[in-house]
Amino acid sequence: MKKYLNVSFIYAIAAMVGGVFYREFTKFMGFEGVTLLSKVHTHLFMLGMLVFLVVALFAQNNKLEEIKIFRVFFGVYNSGVALTVVMMVVRGILQVCGTPLSSGASAAISGIAGIGHILLGAGIVLLLISLKNAAKIQK
Repeated sequence: MKKYLNVSFIYAIAAMVGGVFYREFTKFMGFEGVTLLSKVHTHLFMLGMLVFLVVALFAQNNKLEEIKIFRVFFGVYNSGVALTVVMMVVRGILQVCGTPLSSGASAAISGIAGIGHILLGAGIVLLLISLKNAAKIQK
């Protein structure tokens, strides 16, 4: 349980850093439009902090770490969050700086972010399967 609370805490700090970066970077650059940087803060809070708080609650009463699929979930899900957020930051910085992108570069950023989303989706499925298996063990 402590491990998941620590992970949740790290995501909370990263979310706060993301929020401050968005605010200060856009202010420094004199940017007043819409940018993907504004969503980094909430993504990290919801997909990172909140998910691992819930996982910590489940881990307290179940033996999740004994379930192999759960260990796979941990790596897949965290990789998905990291990849998604990094690409959001990259796209957001490019938007704020007004950097023109070729269609290929834009598609590459979207594609990598898409892989991150796929990993997130797979991670959620693995988590649900893990919780279902943990419920079977409890009986």
